[in-house]
Amino acid sequence: MTTAVFPAAPEFHAGAHAVRTTGRFAVAANPLAAVTGAEIQAPLINGGYARYANLDYGASAPALSVVSAYLNEILPYYASVHRGAGYASQISTSVYENARDIVREFVGGRPDDSVIFTRNTTDSLNLLAGCLPLRDGRPAGEVLYLDIEHHANLLPWQNVPHRSIVAAPTLAATVDRLREELARGGVSLLAVTGASNVTGEILPIRTLAALAHDHGARIVVDAAQLAPHRRIDIAGDDVDYLAFSGHKLYAPFGAGVLVGRTDWLDAGTPHLAGGGAVRDARLDSVSWTTGPARHEGGSPNVLGAAALARATQVISELDPAQWYAHEDAIRSFLVAGLERIEGVTVHRIFADSSPVDDQPSTGTIGVVNFSVEGYDAGLVAAYLSAEHGIGLRDGRFCAHPLLKRLGLPAGSLRASFGLGSRLEDAERLLAGLQQLTQSGLGWDYVVDAGRWVPANDTRNYPHWAPNTPGTAGAAPCTQD
Repeated sequence: MTTAVFPAAPEFHAGAHAVRTTGRFAVAANPLAAVTGAEIQAPLINGGYARYANLDYGASAPALSVVSAYLNEILPYYASVHRGAGYASQISTSVYENARDIVREFVGGRPDDSVIFTRNTTDSLNLLAGCLPLRDGRPAGEVLYLDIEHHANLLPWQNVPHRSIVAAPTLAATVDRLREELARGGVSLLAVTGASNVTGEILPIRTLAALAHDHGARIVVDAAQLAPHRRIDIAGDDVDYLAFSGHKLYAPFGAGVLVGRTDWLDAGTPHLAGGGAVRDARLDSVSWTTGPARHEGGSPNVLGAAALARATQVISELDPAQWYAHEDAIRSFLVAGLERIEGVTVHRIFADSSPVDDQPSTGTIGVVNFSVEGYDAGLVAAYLSAEHGIGLRDGRFCAHPLLKRLGLPAGSLRASFGLGSRLEDAERLLAGLQQLTQSGLGWDYVVDAGRWVPANDTRNYPHWAPNTPGTAGAAPCTQD
């Protein structure tokens, strides 16, 4: 292991949460919550092991240990839901339906908001795209969105009347551009991200919701990145629809959710035509039901919904001030360290993405985007993994238009962190990058199936792992 760029500093304690002072930063040293896999030992290419430093929370966060224990507790009772009279079926149905109330409360939903369980955020937004109000068989208005969106909040709208605009260099100017477009009329839905999955910058959701409503439109927020990092209050912010994913919220089993007003959802095209979504089915026609069941055809992901709900309960119990401070301190420390390393550039969308006094949910979340001069992003990621046991993300992050506008058509690097993160993770990343820029690669790397991998890799992996590095194809984008 290399020496950290910033030497360790003495600890002091704020309550039960250990903090370290490093230079001008008071940095959270310990995790806020226990997560599974926190002590995985990653084999290094040049021999030995290192604790796996997970800086890829933005793609899929590790499961909370509490969620893992809860799943083990309810798994013996797993059974069919809604139509089973048996004891286990009744319990499973209760768990599944109760999850709706828990999730609604977590996001500050209105009492009559529908809570629909889906596969992920992408699925939720595609569902909503099929529920836009119609006039003469066509959507009654356009969907307006920015060029900074994840593909999940961009591609579904390309199949309906839409209008896209380029974000301005500042948040304030971007809000002005959206105001101008909304004032032109004809927009039925404003689709925006809650926080950029590329840079972590938060958009002023409350302000945008008011703008949309002032011009007769509704708003949907892609909260896949926002929900794991900030409190959400859709009733307080007057948000019409909200979508997010369990796999980014410390809950495994691939459940997503769409929360929002019922009228569009009850009148929209059923998302999955199948059992449970109908009042009555005939050989050549059907009468669809309303409510969440309309869009949840087939057997639902009971364990996924249960895991998601349990994760939201744990997060709801966090002290917001401590939660935000934990991430903000690590992020500030990491950004300052990256900016000190010659050849490393930190990327952002807006020049004014800083917290607003009366809106504590503004600013940035635990996501940092950067590049290293002279090195392909994929090569840097492979190097950090193989030689330092660090996992982060490289590529275009399913946000191709944004990466092109940032001058990064080939991609960049993203470090993302959360409740289980430690200061040591950021220190190790800085040390690895410092070593790279000063001494270069310590191993030979080749491109295999479109991905950089260490040459002659003989490391041992778990016997049950179906693939070793270099045998899997490259993904065209890197986040659901």
